[in-house]
This record gives sequence, C-alpha cells and structure tokens, in this order.
Amino acid sequence: MTDYKDEQGVAESEESKSRFKTYKSTQIIWFIFGLIEAILGLRFLFKLVAVNPENPFASLLYSVSDLLLKPFVSLAGALSAGGIVFETSTLLAMLFYALIGWALKRIIYVLFFKPKNL
Repeated sequence: MTDYKDEQGVAESEESKSRFKTYKSTQIIWFIFGLIEAILGLRFLFKLVAVNPENPFASLLYSVSDLLLKPFVSLAGALSAGGIVFETSTLLAMLFYALIGWALKRIIYVLFFKPKNL
C-alpha cells in the first residue's frame, strides 16, 4: 500500500515541476515583451511631448527603440506639428509585439502544460 503512495507522489512531483516550468517560461515571455512594450511606450510618449533628443536618456531610448521599430517605419506616416510627433508606426509595433507575446505564451501553454487530473 505504501508503494502506491510513493508512485503517486513521484507522478505529482513531475506534474508540479512541469507546471512550474510552464509558469516560469510564460513569466519570462511576459517580462521580455513587457520590456519591449515599455520601451516603445516611452518612445511614443517622448515623441508626443517633444522631449529633447539630445538628452542622453532620450538618445539611448531612441537608439534602442529604433531597432525594434525598423520593420514598421514604412507602414504608416507620422503626424507632426511644432515638434510634437504622433508616431502611428510605434503604436502598430506595440500592437504587433503584444500579439506575438500573447501567441508565444499560448503556444508554450498548449504544448507543455499538463493538468493535474490527466
């Protein structure tokens, strides 16, 4: 009778490790894509309020976000008036990266999540 409990404990342990790995990997995905969203959101806000591009922090933010925006720059134009820029390409990039993050999270969940009762 004790053998049954030991086998069940091992099976539960493996299931809980699998669930934990799935949970941690989805957390990492959300962290990475959340960081991307934050960078792009700050860029959008900085352009919208006409932050000085010569500022070291703004310059760093623009150089990092330029890499993320490269595929989206020619999709839509940017509206500007008096130094204020409304970058629609940044908003499109934010939407795209959010969808990619959500899709990766769902793929990991579908492939690797093991429910308790199965």
